[in-house]
Amino acid sequence: MGYNSTRLYKDLLIEHYLNIWGNNFIERTWDLGPMKELSSDFSILEFAPNVNRKMWTYSTCCMSTFTHVHPIELHVFSSIKDDSILELLTSVSYYHNVDNNLDLGHIVNFGRSWQDSSQCYYGLVSLPYLDGPDLEILNPDKEGLKAVHCYWLIPITKSELEFKKQFGLEVLEEKFDATQFNYLDPKRNSVV
Repeated sequence: MGYNSTRLYKDLLIEHYLNIWGNNFIERTWDLGPMKELSSDFSILEFAPNVNRKMWTYSTCCMSTFTHVHPIELHVFSSIKDDSILELLTSVSYYHNVDNNLDLGHIVNFGRSWQDSSQCYYGLVSLPYLDGPDLEILNPDKEGLKAVHCYWLIPITKSELEFKKQFGLEVLEEKFDATQFNYLDPKRNSVV
């Protein structure tokens, strides 16, 4: 698929995000490192807080394309405006395209702390529980185009990673629910 399908993918994705999070965003890029491997259309959309949502939302845009077997996009929430999330999501997107396609339930090693001195060095690809199915699936109304899944990348600790390996994704997510963990707090304690 050429330029037109990539542009179509990006246009459909941005429209999808706008329908969920509104139009208070800017398109950002992180240009350091080996990012030439990513599509020239790749960016991170930074959605500022608004009356309905009191947090920053950072979402990949063109992490995948319609050429991927299972196109996905990821988003991370933050209580503060944080340029380091641009680097984090760009690195995760690079991994997705060069090393191993990510999907629901996968875990990625950030290679550093999520924010500040957080114990969260990993990200769990999860359903977008805060926004539900309206965000989760972008179904283009054009014949032959694949559905795109928009997942939440939840920063997790090493002990949560080990717990997920031992007991599974569903049990870890039940722990998140039971403890009502603060997904915006980089200094939060592990739920296990």
